[in-house]
Amino acid sequence: MNASLTVRGPYKGAGGHDHHVREFVRHLARRGIRQQLLDVPEWGSTALPAGARERWFDTLTAPLPAHAVLHFCMPHQVRATPGRLTVNYTMFEADRIPEHWVRHNLSHDLVIVPTASSEDAWTTSGFPAARIRICPLGVDVERFRPGVEPLPLSDRQGRPVREYRTRVLNVSEISPRKNLLALFRVWLRTTSRDDDAILIVKVGRFPPAASVRLMRDLDAIEREIGKTRKDSAPMLFTDQILSDEEMPRLFAAATHYWSMSRGEGWDQPMVEAGATGLQLIAPMHTAYAAYLDSSVASLIPARPVPAGAEGGPLFEGSQWWEPDERAAADTVRDAVHGDSRPPFTARARIATDFTWDQATSRLIAILEELHRKHGHAWQPPRDRAKRRRQT
Repeated sequence: MNASLTVRGPYKGAGGHDHHVREFVRHLARRGIRQQLLDVPEWGSTALPAGARERWFDTLTAPLPAHAVLHFCMPHQVRATPGRLTVNYTMFEADRIPEHWVRHNLSHDLVIVPTASSEDAWTTSGFPAARIRICPLGVDVERFRPGVEPLPLSDRQGRPVREYRTRVLNVSEISPRKNLLALFRVWLRTTSRDDDAILIVKVGRFPPAASVRLMRDLDAIEREIGKTRKDSAPMLFTDQILSDEEMPRLFAAATHYWSMSRGEGWDQPMVEAGATGLQLIAPMHTAYAAYLDSSVASLIPARPVPAGAEGGPLFEGSQWWEPDERAAADTVRDAVHGDSRPPFTARARIATDFTWDQATSRLIAILEELHRKHGHAWQPPRDRAKRRRQT
């Protein structure tokens, strides 16, 4: 019997988690693994428009005799199936996970996380290391690559974005963890209206009305520092929902990608920007340490601070990281004004170490190990065929 698997995770939305569920399902299917795909509607991401969705995913509804259910969600969203192995692929962005997550995860057979920083958050919180495995996510380096036709973006005056010398991109959901207000503050303080540069900020549409509050907070920052957007290099905001096929064109419109995040489980846009060949600016903490160093990115020092009430219930009692805004300003200033140094990018590293094929191979190896431990035969057809050819 061919290997089969029930996958439960959000896949109909525009968010990063929906994207990596789709990619894993797609690549597992290419390895001959039969799948039943179940949605997690309570995830809460903005739905992709009907025309941007791949209907093939909706055909994967038939129940299968799978020994395991692979969940892509937060631990408290897992719905264990009696008689089946429960595996949760998840992540976290601070130094320790919520206490109730530990209790939930202890009832599961295995936890998979993308980086050592998430593993550390679990083990620091008392979860046994023997029940955790690391499986990095991936990127499609054929789609996210230099030379892609960029999206035809224009600033508020109608000037094409492609005419700017320096085009800095950030893609984020609106949340305190993403620290967009610090990003705005550094841009306003560092740039001037005479700079040939533009900041492109693509924000999500969830939670509702978040973008309205973000603009109010930006107005407050202008009053706080005594400088308005008219006095700085332009900022372009968009909440356009892009399909998986359109996203590479957004990255192609930029020269740099910049994050001021306080913590990341992975940061898919940063990896996609690296594969596109953009110059990367990132805080040095959490997941960024898994795929970036000073040879492929401009790194911003960051210090641990309590997440506090701003982090919300999931971050209660934990620490995340505050990027140094002065160091960020120096890096942004260098990006805007430039010098004679050749640009360095992370593309070669990402194309070598972080493709979806590699991520899928690692995931399959973890699932095979789990099945063997519980006495189940589980082997993708292609692997069996390869072994037959070798004998």
